[in-house]
Amino acid sequence: MNKNKIVAASFVVLSMVASLTACSDNKSTGLEYARNMYDPLAYNPDQPNKNFANGQTAQTPPPNTDPVGFVKYEYANTKEGYEAAGLNLKNPLAKTPQNLLSGKHYFTVFCGPCHGEQGDGKGHLVQIEKFTGVPAYHGDAASSRGGLMKDLSEGKIYHTIMYGLNNMGSHASQLTPDQRWKVVMYVQQLQQIQ
Repeated sequence: MNKNKIVAASFVVLSMVASLTACSDNKSTGLEYARNMYDPLAYNPDQPNKNFANGQTAQTPPPNTDPVGFVKYEYANTKEGYEAAGLNLKNPLAKTPQNLLSGKHYFTVFCGPCHGEQGDGKGHLVQIEKFTGVPAYHGDAASSRGGLMKDLSEGKIYHTIMYGLNNMGSHASQLTPDQRWKVVMYVQQLQQIQ
């Protein structure tokens, strides 16, 4: 028999064996890497758990505890809370060029579309008439809660970023407390524009 015929015949036999073994009901995938990635050892939150008296895996946190990284904000989303924040809240961050630069970046990303990059109330969403009545931070623009926008205290600005006001939604989920204070710092710089 010719060598080529032997190689071709052995290839055909090997192909048939591979095809037949691939069609079997054997569920084994062979060697598995990091088996615990497929079968986790930990319980799922909605799975019953005999280790706790109530049989639930997801437990209520102990009283007076906060999640890691959680920062309490003690002022209510009311007019009184707004006024109290205006009187009592002070920016804990130092006014440095780096903090102002970061504040400008966050302002441009989150506030600029409505308030404009210069804080003039003429962002691109206002220009395409998506929103109206967006106040400017300088000049004689009035706040909807009374007073001029250029006179808002840092606490009132922070409170507004935290809860939102009128058409402006809350930015608490988009900005960390430090990032909010950096935006406040930059807004106060915009308030000084004549």
